[in-house]
Amino acid sequence: MTPQAKLIFTSSLILGTTITISSNHWITAWAGLEINTLAILPLIAKSHHPRAIEAATKYFLTQATASALLLFSAMMNAWYTGQWDITQLTHPTACLILTSALAMKLGLAPFHFWFPEVLQGSPLTTALLLSTLMKFPPMTLLFMTSPSLNPTLLTYMAILSTALGGWMGLNQTQIRKILAFSSISHLGWMAIIVSYHPKLTLLNFYLYSLITATVFLTLNTIKTSKLSTLMTTWTKTPALSTMLLLTLLSLAGLPPFTGFLPKWLIIQELTKQSMAPAATMISLLSLLSLFFYLRLAYCATITLPPHTTNHMKQWHASKPTPSAIAILTTTSTMLLPISPLILTT
Repeated sequence: MTPQAKLIFTSSLILGTTITISSNHWITAWAGLEINTLAILPLIAKSHHPRAIEAATKYFLTQATASALLLFSAMMNAWYTGQWDITQLTHPTACLILTSALAMKLGLAPFHFWFPEVLQGSPLTTALLLSTLMKFPPMTLLFMTSPSLNPTLLTYMAILSTALGGWMGLNQTQIRKILAFSSISHLGWMAIIVSYHPKLTLLNFYLYSLITATVFLTLNTIKTSKLSTLMTTWTKTPALSTMLLLTLLSLAGLPPFTGFLPKWLIIQELTKQSMAPAATMISLLSLLSLFFYLRLAYCATITLPPHTTNHMKQWHASKPTPSAIAILTTTSTMLLPISPLILTT
């Protein structure tokens, strides 16, 4: 892909995201989502591999269906109430259809089926965009419409999402699929709190995007996409592998890392809302995700490849670690002590 084409598609992604997050009218929000979808498709399919073409096709069909549902819910609400304003969504059927559309856009269970397949067929940099930037516009719409949505339905979808994200990621060997199920699991944490404390959802999303960006960029630097090759990276880049270990523990939500902050605040808020059983259940289900994060961390740092491996032993790389990864790793692991400052801002 030529640099000019990449510039056009990247600019379109930024434009589509900006249009959606700054709009008050359903039609402009829908148009922004469509620009986003059309701009990311060539980035998914740029390798021309059959798996990449399949991923782009699956992504297009799913996102087109979700956009149609979103437009249908907006039209239904406008038909009954005369309102096209995003915050004025009041018709119950329109709210239900919108919940389905946004769940499909985000990859929230039970509409998660497309996400692991699409991520597996995409390059690591495009997979990073799909996991973070592409989820920002629908997350903004979820934030804006949160007072109108059904909290019970969102709670059930969130618990199902955390359960499936943890359960289905257990026996995966492809790192992109593991990170896709990790994303589905994290979306459960965001969805469960959006009706009660929407700002916590956004905080969770920002921190999740930060930590996921660190993991993807690290994997892209060491050119690793499956567990068997991850086992050989310790001899090549020991410092980067150690940082990957800490970032994965942060993504798992273990204290004293940054990833613990949103989970701690969400559990606290759910307890205040008399939802202690839901908080207990989602906390226990996140232990499933912890297992595959620990497996990734184990493969990255603790194991050296056995002598029977098919991969050659790697030479120690002399290339310096990119400064962006160093900054992202620091913020992904060390923000917990300044959490009062984060909460006040």
